[in-house]
Amino acid sequence: MTDQATQTARAVRRTTSMGLTTAVHRNKPLSKAGLLERMFTLAFSGLVYPQIWEDPVVDMEALALKPDDHVVAIASGSCNVLSYLTADPAKISAIDLNGAHIALGRLKIAALARMTRHDEFLRFFGQAQSSANIAFYEREIAPHLDATSRSYWEGRGLDGRRRIGMFARNVYRFGLLGRFIGAGHLLGRALGCDPRKMLEARDLAEQRVLFERHLAPVFDKSFVRWLIRQPASLYGLGIPPAQYKALAADGADGIRGALRDRLERLACGFDLKTNYFARQAFGRGYEPAEDAALPPYLQRMHFERVRARASRVSYHQSAITAFLEAQPAKSCDAYVLLDAQDWMSDADLTALWTQITRTAKPGARVIFRTAADERLLPGRVPAEILEQWRYEEDKSRALCARDRSAIYGGFHLYVRPEAVA
Repeated sequence: MTDQATQTARAVRRTTSMGLTTAVHRNKPLSKAGLLERMFTLAFSGLVYPQIWEDPVVDMEALALKPDDHVVAIASGSCNVLSYLTADPAKISAIDLNGAHIALGRLKIAALARMTRHDEFLRFFGQAQSSANIAFYEREIAPHLDATSRSYWEGRGLDGRRRIGMFARNVYRFGLLGRFIGAGHLLGRALGCDPRKMLEARDLAEQRVLFERHLAPVFDKSFVRWLIRQPASLYGLGIPPAQYKALAADGADGIRGALRDRLERLACGFDLKTNYFARQAFGRGYEPAEDAALPPYLQRMHFERVRARASRVSYHQSAITAFLEAQPAKSCDAYVLLDAQDWMSDADLTALWTQITRTAKPGARVIFRTAADERLLPGRVPAEILEQWRYEEDKSRALCARDRSAIYGGFHLYVRPEAVA
């Protein structure tokens, strides 16, 4: 890289570090809680999610996007941001503290501008393990990619290899989540519990049998019971200390029961042939078959629409509250907060919802997820703010039950009434 590119990459890393520090650190550095928080921000400072772990089909049903909508969404791996384009909103502002996620989203947008065939796009971002992807990047994408993103992808990771090379070696095995899943496979096999056995199931009944035989027993192993009591063991899932506490409290058997229940739902709650989240968890990649389950943005039937609308997406490395502070009043229609509020203090939540309420048009929708089955906001955000929103409790519970990602305790939909007093 050039000196200028190196300086740009360093600036992005500083912005990532400062943003995560503000979002996560709540305790003194030398306290046990403070050390755990700082371990988390270090782990979270690089690429975390090659694939986002929220179901975009559920999101789009909740949001009911319209052609003139402005969507503000936390980007993560950008699978959902690009999938929302299938619903034809006018504009998507993709926000993330993590510079690696911003670089991934911009790489996808740049690729869509240069690719004319679905099989090229699927090979690059779906199968993601061909040397042809690197050749295409060098020839077609890199000259048109912004300097900051290019410096990230052409920079080298801890293994000394250029990061763009991940797309020749299955990018879904990388990032914090990919490595966490890989470690889970290694540990499972060492303990006699092989997650890949789930892929042998032909129907839901066989999924149940294979779960009980190959996955459930791991939670009875003494080492696993000890391991999951350590909050740092779940950093690979993007779960900071504050969210770990909420997850551990969400059930009668503590963290062990909560994790077992979520894994059981992923393994048994949906037909594996239609659940690409399960395929990633148990197979470490998407199925290569023509009729394989894929995120909407990777599906052949959506390629031309996603490609034509990709320029509607803009990326911003920022905290979402700070981004909203710079937006005009009544300028946004839909907000996608993922599970970010689980990280937040009461003051942070109040600041965020003050800006959401100020920028929301009548009829605006807000969706988010929580680790635990809880409302989260009442009692923490002032009533005079929440009273301007309607919580769709029945719809929220119904959509949570249909979320194929299966790892969250709650899905939540708030709607701003058309007529606000």
